[in-house]
Amino acid sequence: MSEPTRVLVLNAGSSSVKYQLIDMVDGARLAVGLVERIGERTGRLAHAPQGGERREAVRPFPDHRAALDAVAAELTADALGLDSPELAAIGHRVVHGGKRFTAPTVVTDEVLTEIRRLVPVAPLHNPANITGIEVARGLRPDLPQVAVFDTAFHTTIPEYAARYAIDTAVADEHRVRRYGFHGTSHQYVSRATARLLGRDPAELNVIVLHLGNGASASAVAGGVCVETSMGLTPLEGLVMGTRSGDVDPGVVFHLHRVGGLSVDEIDDLLNRRSGLLGLCGENDMREIMRRTDEGDPAARLAFDAYVHRLRKYLGGYYAVLGRVDAVAFTAGVGENAAPVRAAVCAGLTELGIAVDPELNSIRSDRARVVSPEYSRVTVAVVPTDEELEIAQQTFALVHQG
Repeated sequence: MSEPTRVLVLNAGSSSVKYQLIDMVDGARLAVGLVERIGERTGRLAHAPQGGERREAVRPFPDHRAALDAVAAELTADALGLDSPELAAIGHRVVHGGKRFTAPTVVTDEVLTEIRRLVPVAPLHNPANITGIEVARGLRPDLPQVAVFDTAFHTTIPEYAARYAIDTAVADEHRVRRYGFHGTSHQYVSRATARLLGRDPAELNVIVLHLGNGASASAVAGGVCVETSMGLTPLEGLVMGTRSGDVDPGVVFHLHRVGGLSVDEIDDLLNRRSGLLGLCGENDMREIMRRTDEGDPAARLAFDAYVHRLRKYLGGYYAVLGRVDAVAFTAGVGENAAPVRAAVCAGLTELGIAVDPELNSIRSDRARVVSPEYSRVTVAVVPTDEELEIAQQTFALVHQG
């Protein structure tokens, strides 16, 4: 019998499970799906097998076990069941791996214990990731379960960049440092950019701008991350859909002492009611651009604040790297919002950065260059594929040796 070549990728959120079944021979998606509104009165499952019709089911999914049982049933209906001998492993997205987990890791009881210890620094994400792992282990206890960490790619950041300038004893006791997130995306896109340019990742310096509802930037030198915008949590850095990004820490004290807001209320404000939403009441960049075109001043302010923060990080990371070979835009906004790319790069020709208006206006799901030939720095649009990255890392780990 030939070696199993399929990897099931699971991304378990607090009330959802995204999944993809990928054949590592050719990267084919044998099945893609989503279970959402887990724990609510009405849940929803959407499942799409390769070459088949998309199926949907609306019914309650009381917990993650019920959701994953439903996923297993859908896969079985397509002869892709979890009991298939062709399944090599299950790869799990885990948001926070702290300092310890610097690479994909086969899940053991000890590993799960350490992931639990990190819950205080990822209270919204790690508990759901743990639940997904535990349920999957119960369904296939004989199969390797691999944790792939969002933070792992950023563990190469130098200590002087990872440290906040606060008392080191306090910081160490409470694990306060820059961890960074979206690591699988930044890793995939930095390598994909090198492939697009026909270069060895080891010789390329890239600034990756992952711009979705959550947004982050990274500086990647020779394939190694040396700086990233998110910090202890995914709140720091760029202006995002509902997150503020960088604010003066004194804002928190001011809102508490003067505004009378509780810690939980401030947490909710900065994470869920800020960013683009806080500035103009909308977190969808498409709607913001439409309103901006119509002359809406609130939308214009939100767009300009978003772009300004991006330009600040782009210039800062240029200084960190010293030499920049490419700037790569990725994720929903980065891949689809040509006006954002144009605004971020406007007026930067002295830094060797420019976009060609015609190339930038072309919509495509393929990686492509949008800078003019004369540009010293290549500006590229590189679709991210976090699921494939997780599958590749999972498959490589279980086949080592």
